[in-house]
Amino acid sequence: MRLAGKTALITGARGGIGRAIVARFLREGADVYAADLSEGGSLPSHEAEGHFVRLDVSCETDAIAAMERVGREAGKLDILVNAAGIEIEKTIEHTTLEEWNRSFAVNVTGTFLTSKYALPLLRAAAKEGTTSSVINFGSYDGFIADPGLAAYCATKGAVHALTRAMACDHGPEGIRVNAICPGYIDTPMLQSFFEGDGSGGAGQTIDQLQQAVRDVHPMRNYGTPDDIANLVTWLASDEARYAAGQLWVLDGGLSAQVQQMKL
Repeated sequence: MRLAGKTALITGARGGIGRAIVARFLREGADVYAADLSEGGSLPSHEAEGHFVRLDVSCETDAIAAMERVGREAGKLDILVNAAGIEIEKTIEHTTLEEWNRSFAVNVTGTFLTSKYALPLLRAAAKEGTTSSVINFGSYDGFIADPGLAAYCATKGAVHALTRAMACDHGPEGIRVNAICPGYIDTPMLQSFFEGDGSGGAGQTIDQLQQAVRDVHPMRNYGTPDDIANLVTWLASDEARYAAGQLWVLDGGLSAQVQQMKL
């Protein structure tokens, strides 16, 4: 088991990608703290895996309390996965200031707060002779842009820059920081995108939109939460001890192609 003896905290742990990461970490032997706004989360399940921690990542007192609990119960934190995120499907013209600020509060400030207050526990884990690992969630939308996702794209670009800065600042302490940048992944967020205005659906059915999205990928499909969990697991493990400061794009080759030639 790759993560035996390691303690992990995952934000957004009751969503599509978060649940897959929690389940995979448990199979790999980690002691997992599953942090989210509610036990049920955005993806209902009969399985309540991991130690649930109620955490609003945009709230400083919640972040402090979550890390204090991990400190009391585990004494260290080997792995922090910042998977919590929201998406607003609007152009800047139609995005309110409240929506803009909320996007940054969850996607960027949330990553900042949990990482900030996890640092003492991450250092404690690194002192045991191995590295600790922070895995942030960017997006391929932090490099290029889907239409109608202005605030989301802006937040993911910020997470990319923050990831590099954290890697430079805390690498000397034995803390590796990377970001995973997914493309289209089969989650409740993706389903919401298909149903919303941001998809540019032009009256197509959900099935037609889903097939159209598959067809523009070189691999002719979009990913699953388990695909993301596979990469997260490797980055969290000691096998990735030399991986730091990188933005790992996992998008089925979507961003590799010239978009005008997507046939």
